Amino acid sequence: MSDIKNIIFDLGGVIINLDQPATINAFNGLIRNLNFEKVYSQAQQSDVFDRLDRGQITNDDFYDQLAQMIGFSGDRILMEDAWNAMLLKVPDYRLDLLVELKPRYRTFLLSNTCEPHIAYFEKELYEDHGVRNFEDYFEKVYYSCRMGLRKPDPEIFLKVLSENYLKPEETVFIDDSIQHVEGARACGINAHLLEKGREVADLLSGLNLL
Repeated sequence: MSDIKNIIFDLGGVIINLDQPATINAFNGLIRNLNFEKVYSQAQQSDVFDRLDRGQITNDDFYDQLAQMIGFSGDRILMEDAWNAMLLKVPDYRLDLLVELKPRYRTFLLSNTCEPHIAYFEKELYEDHGVRNFEDYFEKVYYSCRMGLRKPDPEIFLKVLSENYLKPEETVFIDDSIQHVEGARACGINAHLLEKGREVADLLSGLNLL
């Protein structure tokens, strides 16, 4: 892939370690006989989560609607902790990888995420690594909730391409969700699924990009 000039990275499951079952289990632990996976999973989720990811509802509205949806009447902090439970750590070696790649490629971050998660992982990033956000590691950072768009909709990929004058055939996209990979491929991008348990550096090496 000698003609590749640009790499677009997903965040959760690619840069940040992600454990979505931890959030499912946390919510199931709040309410007896709740099957939270029926309303939220990696492959499919209820509309309230999509609207949060697109920035179409406030944090307060999200937690209010979620509490009503699952029948929860306890302290909101418990829901906040459960919602953030999926977000784990960013290993040093992945940040080192991004530093290594930045002078060689135009690198971008494109994540389906929401304001509560951004606040949480930026706090963790500062506590663990002394940096306040991901801005220094990429040419530009794109969060769905600040774009009003969400993967795998073609518009979100086309926006990143057009704003940065990227040619899709010169661009690699890496994500851990197959529906997002397929959405990027539909736009002509060289998109690759990062399979569970595989390191992004290994995938890049296999593509001869490292």
